[in-house]
Amino acid sequence: MASSTINTAPMKWAQRSDSLYLTIALPDVKEETINLSDDELHFKGISGGKSYELNITFFKKTKSEDSSYKVLPRSIQMNVMKDNADEEFWTRLLKDKALEKNRVKIDWDRYVDEDEEDEAGGFDTSNLDGGQGMGGMPGGMGGMPGGMGGMPGMGGMPGMGGMPGMGGPGGMPGGMDMEALMAQMGNMGGAGGMGGMGDMGGGGEDDDDSDDDGDLPDLEGA
Repeated sequence: MASSTINTAPMKWAQRSDSLYLTIALPDVKEETINLSDDELHFKGISGGKSYELNITFFKKTKSEDSSYKVLPRSIQMNVMKDNADEEFWTRLLKDKALEKNRVKIDWDRYVDEDEEDEAGGFDTSNLDGGQGMGGMPGGMGGMPGGMGGMPGMGGMPGMGGMPGMGGPGGMPGGMDMEALMAQMGNMGGAGGMGGMGDMGGGGEDDDDSDDDGDLPDLEGA
């Protein structure tokens, strides 16, 4: 159970032209509440059985929707984006200069002079991978369902059903009839035989019978 006494959470900071890197130096934080707006940061949490909080107003505006944080085993780290990414380095973190002396320290591990920024580069934010957004996250994630909704478009694949249209070659049997017709016309030797075209569908059996009647006697006679 946490102590009823509320302690001020220790914080350290460093900056680049476009962002701030804030660290709440408390290990194994539980039941944390972190609220970041463009002007302020409010934190509450429990560490080592003690309750901590931190309420600060920034020296200048930030972009809370583009910022992120992550609770790590030894601290809570935040990457807070400045509202104006091209401005000069802030002269301090807090709007209240006197309060800053008691609540905030310089993060010397991440500190660089403004004229050394190009050489030092931006912050290493690998510790924040998989972290949480601070203000903009719900809206950003809301876009995901819309994107995934496009997947049903794959339903267009049934269009491949058009392939049965290739059944057109089914007309080939008709082509075979024509060849048979032409052959028969040649045997019949005259246009008069065309009259038999209407009966060709069933003429096969009659032709077989006539062949049986006509050819067998000739074979016996031989």
